[in-house]
Amino acid sequence: MSDAAESDPRPVAELGYAEASAELDLIVRELDQGLVDVDVLETRFRRAIEIVEELDRRIRGARERVDALMPRLDALSDEELGGN
Repeated sequence: MSDAAESDPRPVAELGYAEASAELDLIVRELDQGLVDVDVLETRFRRAIEIVEELDRRIRGARERVDALMPRLDALSDEELGGN
């Protein structure tokens, strides 16, 4: 990651899901390979945690929306079966 991106990263909430996931993968690779300078280690680790929390929030939100829509899908299926 460039020095500019490390010093002033976009807020995680502004990243798309795929973009945040790719950044997380990059951070994990950097940490695994020991590519992170000790002076920025904490910053990168905090950024990774922030991304994980945001992605988890989005997944939970999507799950809640799907769960809320399931009764409608079930009702449509019941109507379709009842109509045959």
